[in-house]
Amino acid sequence: MGCTIGVDVGGTKIAAGVVDADGRIVDRIRRPTPAASGPAITDAVCTAVEELVARSGGDVEAVGVGIAGFVDDGRSTVVFAPNLALRGEPLRDRIVRRTGLPAVVENDANAAAWGEARFGAGRGTRHLVCVTLGTGIGGGVVLDGRLYRGGSGVAAEIGHLRVVPDGRRCGCGNQGCWEQYASGRALVAEARDLARGAPAEAELLLKLAGGDPDRIEGPEITRAALEGDPAARECFRTVGRWVGQGLADLAAVLDPERFVVGGGVSDAGDILLEPVRRSFARHVTGRAVRSLADIRGAELGAAAGIVGAADLARV
Repeated sequence: MGCTIGVDVGGTKIAAGVVDADGRIVDRIRRPTPAASGPAITDAVCTAVEELVARSGGDVEAVGVGIAGFVDDGRSTVVFAPNLALRGEPLRDRIVRRTGLPAVVENDANAAAWGEARFGAGRGTRHLVCVTLGTGIGGGVVLDGRLYRGGSGVAAEIGHLRVVPDGRRCGCGNQGCWEQYASGRALVAEARDLARGAPAEAELLLKLAGGDPDRIEGPEITRAALEGDPAARECFRTVGRWVGQGLADLAAVLDPERFVVGGGVSDAGDILLEPVRRSFARHVTGRAVRSLADIRGAELGAAAGIVGAADLARV
C-alpha cells in the first residue's frame, strides 16, 4: 500500500498528514477544531483530507482518524468525546461518503501508541504499553503485536486506575484516579503549592512565571528543571514516583516488555524518567525474580497520533 492520511483530532486542533509506508510524514496541515459542533468537526476532518488528497495528486489510499474519545469496537462511531460535541457520531461512514476513501476511526491515545510501536520507541517489541502524560493520562496497549481495544473498544483508559482510595476528585466522577497524581495537571499543582509555601526554594519557577504562583505552567517547570532548579526537579521526582508506581501496577496485569512514556511532561527526559524507573523497580511485584520492563521516552512526539492513525488505515 502506498500513502495514507492520518488525522489527529484534539480539543483545540486538527492535525493531519500524508504518511508513507515507512511512517514518514510527507505533507501535513493543521486547523483549529470547531469543538462545539459535531457536524462542523466532521466537515473540518473531511476538508483536511480532501485538501491533502488534492495536494498529493490523488496518491492516497485510505484514511485513519485518531480522536480524543470512546470509539466503538467497529472503529466506526465516536460513542462519546468529553471535550468535543460528538455523541454517537458515525464518523467513518461520513468520511467514506464524502471522500470516497476507505477509513478507520480510533481513540487518539491508541493511535499514538500504535505509531510508537511501529515506528518509534516501541520498535522491535511485541508487548508494549504507551503512557501519555499530558493534562491527564492517556494510554495504549499492544499485546502480541496487536492493538488491544477490549470488548467494546474502550480499553486502556489507564489514567482512571484508582491509586488512592477516596483521594483527589477526578473529572471522570471518581476519586483517587492515577492522573490526579501523575499527569501534567498534577505536576503544575505540585509546583504551585511549592512556590506558595516555600518561595525562596522556587525562585526560578516564580521568576519564569512573573512572580505569580498561579501562572506557573508545565513549560516553565520543565525549563526550570532543565536549568537545574531544585524546586522544579523535586516536582518531577514527586510525579515520577507516582508514574513509576502506576507502571508497576500495570506490569502486574500486562507484563509488557517495554513502557513508552510520552506527552508534554516527558519533555524533561531523564529528569522525569529516572525517578520513574526507580519507583517502578521498587514497587513492581516479583522484582527479585522477574525481568523488569524497559522504560523509554517516546520518540515521535506530536506526530505519533498522525503516524499511528495513518498506519492503522493499512491494517
